[in-house]
Amino acid sequence: MNRKIPAGIRTKKKHSGKDMTFHILNYCIFAAFTVLCAYPFYYLIINSVSSNVMSANGDINFLPRQLHLQNYRDTLKLAGLSTAAVVSVARTLVGTFCTVLASAFLGFMFTQPKLWHRKLWYRLMVITMYFNAGLIPMFMTMKNLGLTNRFLVYIIPAIVQPFNIIMVKTYVESLPASLQEAARVDGAGVLTRFFKVILPLCKPILATIAIWAAVGQWNSFQDTLLYVTDQRLYTLQYILYSYFNQASSLATLIKSSGTMTTIANLVTAQTPTSIRMTISVIVVLPILFIYPLFQKYFVKGIMIGAVKG
Repeated sequence: MNRKIPAGIRTKKKHSGKDMTFHILNYCIFAAFTVLCAYPFYYLIINSVSSNVMSANGDINFLPRQLHLQNYRDTLKLAGLSTAAVVSVARTLVGTFCTVLASAFLGFMFTQPKLWHRKLWYRLMVITMYFNAGLIPMFMTMKNLGLTNRFLVYIIPAIVQPFNIIMVKTYVESLPASLQEAARVDGAGVLTRFFKVILPLCKPILATIAIWAAVGQWNSFQDTLLYVTDQRLYTLQYILYSYFNQASSLATLIKSSGTMTTIANLVTAQTPTSIRMTISVIVVLPILFIYPLFQKYFVKGIMIGAVKG
């Protein structure tokens, strides 16, 4: 007589020797891969809080030595850093919102059969993924549109992202068509179906796109380099780029200088390595905190948005 196993009681599954070997090998490989991915961030952090002289000499590799936070105090006092942080946060929030909303709406619209010349517009959008006008035409376009030295130069060019739109389109097509049909029968228009039916169901893929957009906006510095000369619009990444160049010049000055007292004073006060490490940590930390919050949506969005059916 067969007896049913009560719910909640798990049966132990016996693993063969080959299965155990396979699992152990997998754990070892993924553990090693995790260490390889995490070590660069760990290396930045321990070098930013260790002795500047030892860090410059390459003596800090695994454990911090002579801990201090003076590097962060000095770095946060650098000229323009607070203003650049505000600009970076603002462009990340506004740019991410606009990119996510545009990707969601356009991805939804490309699934609507009644869209005028839907296939034509979709193909034209996909073409932009493979062909680019180039740097000089892009600069001329931004200048003619009056976007240079304006905050909107960070937002408008990044709103429409073809890959993100394709991801949303694939995700929407994986949803039951009966949802939109029922809403249409009840008299819901296009915008009503989008905001009240489709948008709430697209949280996983939209969270994924939000991560991509936020990381892209936060890490971008080339647009500042090309289109902005107003110091009030400098971003944190551009300040990082500038101080990296200054740190390299400082290192050259230290090596070429012949006065030992000058070298000692420069190394004691701040070193090129400490500047690089500290600013890198300040810039990277916000992104490191964002990823764990959206991880569950990120995985689900990638899996469902990438495969149809």
